[in-house]
Amino acid sequence: MNIKQYLLLWIKRFRTMVRYRLLVLTSVPIVITLFALFALAMYWTVTYTWQNALTNVKSDLTVAHNSIALLQKEQRMQLTSLSSSYDFQRLLRTDEAKLSEWVKRQAENYALDFVVLHPASDFDNFPLINQQLLLTAKPQTFFQVLNNQELQRLNSSLPIAAQMPLLGEHKFESRGLVSRNLLPIFNRENKLEWIMDGGILLNNSTQVVDRIRDLVYSAGTLPADSIGTVTLFMDDIRVSTNVPLDSEQLNGRAIGTRVSQEVKQQVLIAGENWIGRAFVYDDWYISAYEPLRNYNGNVIGMLYTGYLEWPLIATFLTNIVEFSIGIIAVLLLSGGLVYRGARDLFRPIEKIHDVVRVVPLGLNRRIGDLGLCKDHELAIFGQQFDSMLDQLQQRNDLIKQASLELEDKVHSRTQSLHDKTQELEQYIKLLNQTRSKLVMSEKLAALGELTAGIAHEINNPTAVILGNVELLQLELGDDSQRVSEELEAIHEQIDRIRNITRSLLQYSRQGGVQDEITWQHLNLIVKESLTLVSSGTKSANVQIESQLDAKCCVEVNRHQLLQVLVNLQMNGVHAMDDKGLLKIKTEDWRDDDDNVIGAVVHISDHGCGISEDNLVRIFDPFFTTRRSGTGLGLSVSQSIISEVGGKITVQSELGIGSTFSIYLHEKAVVDNDLLLAVEVY
Repeated sequence: MNIKQYLLLWIKRFRTMVRYRLLVLTSVPIVITLFALFALAMYWTVTYTWQNALTNVKSDLTVAHNSIALLQKEQRMQLTSLSSSYDFQRLLRTDEAKLSEWVKRQAENYALDFVVLHPASDFDNFPLINQQLLLTAKPQTFFQVLNNQELQRLNSSLPIAAQMPLLGEHKFESRGLVSRNLLPIFNRENKLEWIMDGGILLNNSTQVVDRIRDLVYSAGTLPADSIGTVTLFMDDIRVSTNVPLDSEQLNGRAIGTRVSQEVKQQVLIAGENWIGRAFVYDDWYISAYEPLRNYNGNVIGMLYTGYLEWPLIATFLTNIVEFSIGIIAVLLLSGGLVYRGARDLFRPIEKIHDVVRVVPLGLNRRIGDLGLCKDHELAIFGQQFDSMLDQLQQRNDLIKQASLELEDKVHSRTQSLHDKTQELEQYIKLLNQTRSKLVMSEKLAALGELTAGIAHEINNPTAVILGNVELLQLELGDDSQRVSEELEAIHEQIDRIRNITRSLLQYSRQGGVQDEITWQHLNLIVKESLTLVSSGTKSANVQIESQLDAKCCVEVNRHQLLQVLVNLQMNGVHAMDDKGLLKIKTEDWRDDDDNVIGAVVHISDHGCGISEDNLVRIFDPFFTTRRSGTGLGLSVSQSIISEVGGKITVQSELGIGSTFSIYLHEKAVVDNDLLLAVEVY
């Protein structure tokens, strides 16, 4: 039993058996309730999980932002510590000429990439907003993008450290993103004397982002197999990141790659934060972005925090599978309990149903004992039903007895009527066949007289022509060689005329040997019919193509078969409007075991064809579609072939042509009853 049959069986059970319908009615509310709870749980879980993920990544971004602020504060404290150091103050008071060089050498000691001491004369080189803050003695911390020359002025090693290749773009980025601090230093007269400029280069930096990542994503805060990442962007380029180049193998760092267009549009161009899922280099992350601004408030980069999305989804899917298994277990348990209870409840009812089902099939069955107490409703119902079946059986026996008696009376009354009806049908059949035979005989008699007269009239002048030609040859003697070709052509045409008239005479003869069924070779009769048709279609543009492959001889009435062949061939010529190709083919007729049982003639034309409506009527007497036709040709032909046990078939396609096939047995099968009826008539 395949799956489709199994499903159809259970569908039938649910439709017809009360037990299964009860199972469905009791299980549907449970299923609906469980699935409603499942849907609500999934909705709440998805909503809570997603909102919680967004809240977490948003708080991660806040922690990263504060970490950046703390890092910048540490840089300011380092500069303040440097400016307050004993060596700095000593050189400031005793040897200011050496102070700038000494300060540059202190950068490494204070974990800075550059420290530059600008004299107050360079005050105008700073932007206006920086000048205003410097005059108020306020230290400044900000992010800034510097070109190669600006990096060179701060520290000669910074341009090389800032360079990084842009992956997939075959070019380098030479600009640098720096965290910069400006600390004003005033003299005793409270005038600005020096400006200390220090900070770190963020390009290719790993310590900063790794430090922030360790603060944001401490151990145990992320799902298993997930990774937390932090990135600093200069414009849309990752200049400092711990996002791996391969999220599966966790290899390398994606420095020199760009952010997605959606994030770039919202954060860099619109200046807004991004909280949600984003495609980070090679995988999807739960991400948060905020813009990095310079001293003027212009967006020059981004700060990013995020973690892999797939481990979170995997955990969520695991929870769904576990929850689904629980629901399925509850459904199976409740369904089993309902099914067991329904089986015990409906077992007596099903026994009653089995009896009700088989009784109409003729089986003598009763409900009997249901295994219930005597006062049970089903037990009482079973007893009453058995009593009713007993009464019904008695009445059925009486009805059968009366039916047998009535059947005997009807049979005796109708037997004589049936016999006379069969006798009448036989006479009608013989009458129709006799009528067809008479019509054919009258037609052949008239045609015989006409063709005999035509043949006689043609033979007389032909004999005169032949005699004169022979006399002409005799008179000319040796001179006749000059016109020998012409004389041979005249003799050939005279022989042709004789063959045509001989065929006409044979075609028109009836009675005697010509009407007898004899052993004939089919190909010779077909050739004679072609001679007649060729002469009859001389003026028409009709080509006749023959392929005579039959080797088996058949028992036929030669004269009648010639009439059938001529009739079918002329029908094909008329169907083609006297122009086209007429094909005649003979072959041996073989049975399913490839034994020769006779011969077949196929007559094919390329005419107008026969419609499906007319195809079933073409052998009816007097049915014709031609104005000049009598409608007897095909009917008579079918009768002739049927007399020797043969058959005529037709295949036709409207607008393409028709093929008539005559099947003749090697040994004729003659209907003696029909011949006897014709003779009696």
